Amino acid sequence: MTTNNWNDFNDAESQQSGFDLIPKGSIVPVRMTIKPGGYDDPTQGWGGGYATESFDTGSIYLAAEFVVTAGDHAKRKMWSNIGLHSKKGPTWGQMGRSFIRAALNSARNVHPQDNSPQAAAARRIQGFVVKVAVEPDHPDYAKLMGVATRSSTGNGGSGAPAQAAPAYAASAQQRAPVTGKPSWAQ
Repeated sequence: MTTNNWNDFNDAESQQSGFDLIPKGSIVPVRMTIKPGGYDDPTQGWGGGYATESFDTGSIYLAAEFVVTAGDHAKRKMWSNIGLHSKKGPTWGQMGRSFIRAALNSARNVHPQDNSPQAAAARRIQGFVVKVAVEPDHPDYAKLMGVATRSSTGNGGSGAPAQAAPAYAASAQQRAPVTGKPSWAQ
């Protein structure tokens, strides 16, 4: 007899495992998405409602979801909070800043020890508002990333660009002023 009581799970089916855990220390390509939390602080440059405030601690963070884009663990998801501010001190925010720096280095092919003007420009952002990541199959990818794209062959290839993306070369002073969303972000 099925009880169907909301608080009695004895008659629920066993959980299906269907996958193995991603082994500790694995390096996988991911797409990061920020789940908007509705918190803004213009004095910190946090706009667009992308930051989240913890009701329990009052800390401010970015709620991030990571989806593995290739390899044995493709389509698997992971979640993490990226610290921005804590009333307890600067450690939470510094940890978040370190992660964002590393993410920018990775996305823009900047070596961590590179302190050139181009590298410094690559580590500056205007805000957290990113509607969509432009992938190698997008018509504007080659122009934006400064690389040649491989033709779409439909053969199930890796999707990797034909060559590694060059270091982010445009400095903040050389870029045209941002007047609105580019067409690919509409």
